[in-house]
Amino acid sequence: MHDERRRIEERVQRAHDQRIKPAVYAATVPFEVAAWQAPGEPVSFEEAAAARYEPFAMNTPWGPPWGTTWFRMRGEVPAEWAGRRVEAVIDLGFVGDWPGNQAEALVHLADGRPLKAVNPLNQYVPIANPAAGGERIDYLVEAASNPDILKDDFSRPTPMGDRLTAGSAPLYTFRRADLAVLDEEVFHLDLDLQVLRELMVHLADHEPRRHEILHALDRAMDALDLDDVAGSAAAVREVLAPVLAKPAHASAHTISGVGHAHIDSAWLWPIRETKRKTSRTFSNVTALADEYDDFIFACSQAQQYEWVRDHYPQVWARIQESVKKGQWAPVGGMWVEADGNLPGGEAIARQLVHGKRFFIEHFGVETKGVWLPDSFGYTAAYPQLAKLAGNDWFLTQKISWNQTNKFPHHTFWWEGIDGTRIFTHFPPVDTYNARFSGEEMDRAVRNYAEKGGGTRSLAPFGWGDGGGGPTREIMERARRLADLEGSPKVVIEHPDDFFAQARAEYPDAPVWVGELYLELHRATYTSQARTKQGNRRSEHKLREAELWATTAALHAPGYSYPYDRLDRLWKTVLLHQFHDILPGSSIAWVHREAEAEYARVAEELEALTAEAVAALGAGGTRVFNTSPFDRAEVVRTSEGALAYVEVPANGSAPLADAEPARPVRAEGRVLDNGLVRVEVAEDGTLSSVYDLRAGREVLGDKGNLLRLHTDLPNYWDAWDIDKHYNNRYTDLLEPTSVELVSDDPLLGAIRVTRSFGKGSTITQTVTLRAGSPRIDFETDIDWHEAEKILKAAFPVDVRAAHSSAEIQFGHVQRPTHTNTSWEAARFEVSGHRWVHVGEPGYGVAVVNDSTYGHDVSRTVREDGGTTTTVRLSLVRAPRIPDPEADQGRHRFTYALLPGASIEETVAEGYSLNLPLRVADAAGAPEPVVSVEGSGVTVEAVKLADDGSGDVVVRLYESGGGRAQGVLRTGFPLAGAQVTDLLERPLEDAAVEEGGVPVSLRPFQVLTLRLRRG
Repeated sequence: MHDERRRIEERVQRAHDQRIKPAVYAATVPFEVAAWQAPGEPVSFEEAAAARYEPFAMNTPWGPPWGTTWFRMRGEVPAEWAGRRVEAVIDLGFVGDWPGNQAEALVHLADGRPLKAVNPLNQYVPIANPAAGGERIDYLVEAASNPDILKDDFSRPTPMGDRLTAGSAPLYTFRRADLAVLDEEVFHLDLDLQVLRELMVHLADHEPRRHEILHALDRAMDALDLDDVAGSAAAVREVLAPVLAKPAHASAHTISGVGHAHIDSAWLWPIRETKRKTSRTFSNVTALADEYDDFIFACSQAQQYEWVRDHYPQVWARIQESVKKGQWAPVGGMWVEADGNLPGGEAIARQLVHGKRFFIEHFGVETKGVWLPDSFGYTAAYPQLAKLAGNDWFLTQKISWNQTNKFPHHTFWWEGIDGTRIFTHFPPVDTYNARFSGEEMDRAVRNYAEKGGGTRSLAPFGWGDGGGGPTREIMERARRLADLEGSPKVVIEHPDDFFAQARAEYPDAPVWVGELYLELHRATYTSQARTKQGNRRSEHKLREAELWATTAALHAPGYSYPYDRLDRLWKTVLLHQFHDILPGSSIAWVHREAEAEYARVAEELEALTAEAVAALGAGGTRVFNTSPFDRAEVVRTSEGALAYVEVPANGSAPLADAEPARPVRAEGRVLDNGLVRVEVAEDGTLSSVYDLRAGREVLGDKGNLLRLHTDLPNYWDAWDIDKHYNNRYTDLLEPTSVELVSDDPLLGAIRVTRSFGKGSTITQTVTLRAGSPRIDFETDIDWHEAEKILKAAFPVDVRAAHSSAEIQFGHVQRPTHTNTSWEAARFEVSGHRWVHVGEPGYGVAVVNDSTYGHDVSRTVREDGGTTTTVRLSLVRAPRIPDPEADQGRHRFTYALLPGASIEETVAEGYSLNLPLRVADAAGAPEPVVSVEGSGVTVEAVKLADDGSGDVVVRLYESGGGRAQGVLRTGFPLAGAQVTDLLERPLEDAAVEEGGVPVSLRPFQVLTLRLRRG
């Protein structure tokens, strides 16, 4: 047989694109359109309905950046269309086919009821089927003119990322607003051809099925009347029916399709626009559910549901009805799809608590899985936290973006730092925006790594990132692929059902231990430093407010625990942990608002804490310690004086000078407190840090070396740092001044100032306090660089086989060598409050109060010794998507901690992030809880969320070993229970001699509910 593939394929493509596709709508009449441009921010439907509208013609430019234009569309269904399927078809002037980053609109009836959204591949609104002739149509359409931030493929900075800089020129040209008749036979022919063509081209040339489809398509084109597509469509479909009816092979892979519409809670648009995106997408989804009984839609992020509930009650009611019918599946169980690395341990717990409670309260549904497809790597603490929140499975997708190594599994058991395992799936379709294209189906089968063990995978389908969701075209594809030879079988089902079946058929799935590190987007540990600092400080201020509010509730008559205020503030912080806000990968508008929100949160939490402390009574000055460790350190009073105080963990003490063992001696460029001696060189680096206790030099080279690197990644500027950044740099070794600024016996300080680059300055105060080996670097940067990253290096004289970095409720160890490609790919990693390196008998830590990104490497010196270098990433200067990212002032502190064990490092991490509070309070209550025994660390102290007055305490083992201790209470204890994260009882806890014995495995998290006597 002659090879005619090219002729036939080109014939089919042209006939489809130029004849069949345009014939989907058989007849049209235009709407009469008028427009009103809303001033400023979006307005309510009521305000828009009362506005004055001006006539508007098609092909007219409209829509300034971030503007809202309301269109009134009126029309009448022609009488001759009676009995046919009539739709409104609206084209706002869409650019490309992605609905998330351009013009979008929500169509309302004249009475305000939202009907459905329109976007590039979902331009229709059903009218009636059958339609009554003469029916009058009256719509109000809220159209958002959001700019295309992805224009030019992220190749250049744009001012469009903030309404303050975007200008006012119209962005779009309105193309179409019609009433139209949908020719359902042509519509289905269109889908038949698409599915068969795409299946065919992804079958191998030697497959008979490919040629069978090819020649069936050729015969179908013979049956097509090019002058009467509608009249011949049924005949064409009849020719294709036999090849569409052939069933899949018995061993065909099964793809569980789950409707999805990933909506970034902010990214290339501000939060206010996400609120509207949810209404648009959820309107589409509920409309699709009405049309397709077999449709199931999975949707996470309780925050987005709450926005719809509060702002679009009619859409909310439709969602509730879809949940009842089983077509809408709340999933994920988190407040938002948070970043997977940066939120603190308690914050991830609260993400799960607030999310799951929302779904239980409003839908009677307890979610069973963590749905987190698009975060930039996943902490090894997740398996335990997910299980403690009552979850059975975990879903992710982003690891498919790895730059270097292909992740070896798709269905596996993920084991966390404490040993907890959770059943995990990583869809081989390699997208969470599937459309059931032939290419996607082929990729899913080829990629699937579990062949021979498992037979099924999951595919989230529907337009996403900016919303949009599934379409009827995608549903029609799924129906055709349900049982089709040459293709995997597609079944639409609830993700819980998929995970149950996958686990049943593959119980001995392989195990992946530790973090799911994404070999890409490593700069998200550093970009937008002020946003990250706001998150870190908010987390610690929330801890502080809860502890002292609990103390006041227990000991101060008349004090009322601020449940509602704390709940609201937690939700604000949780929202901003979304995986494009906290990582620093959003437009300028998002981060400008985030910084303002963090300032407001800090102010309110400060007030809450002050109210709680004041409720304990006035009459004396006390020092309050929110840390879970006893502290003896120097504190600055409200008058600015220095004092050395000793304060118990989670408690307070009078402001009374204690005596440190040795005073600080400060002279020239040398600080010495009897524990360590610090020498600052003329170039402002540390020339020596001598540990007087151990009798050894700590440094292997210049300490606190500030290095400015060129930082232009290959792509995704705010997200990525590529390995070549390390090849070009400037060491900042020419200070403007180095001067002794404090020689107080309690505190010695040397200030180093530098100017560099494009007008940037940095002032660092090197501080050594009495009684502590910790050396602080209080840093003030005025940053004006572009496409640079600033790092601070501490080369220490230890031969460390690995580094230990704090993560949520524990730490992870990473090799300091690069024997394998997996290790080499971890050239930039994340950590929380500290990084520790050590050799047997001696360790050194670098502690911080707001940074996350770092790298650790080692070299062998000429003398045979090994230098292990820890470098903190301080600040970046990406220009896309925010051209002014990180510009301006930054204030933070990091510290070097010589001679430190892991336990001492953990304590200093808390200490640096939770400064002692000096306040007027006469009350001297016992700490709410205290722990006898080491390794048991208190992470949270609060009153139970149910208002019962019970005290809830979250503990964890922080050193990586076994821990035993006794939890003591500062109030009469009547009983104790072990609970899950949602404070639901799991088992009774023993109470012995007024305390609760605690035994923890390495990194175990334990939540106790304490009943007051």
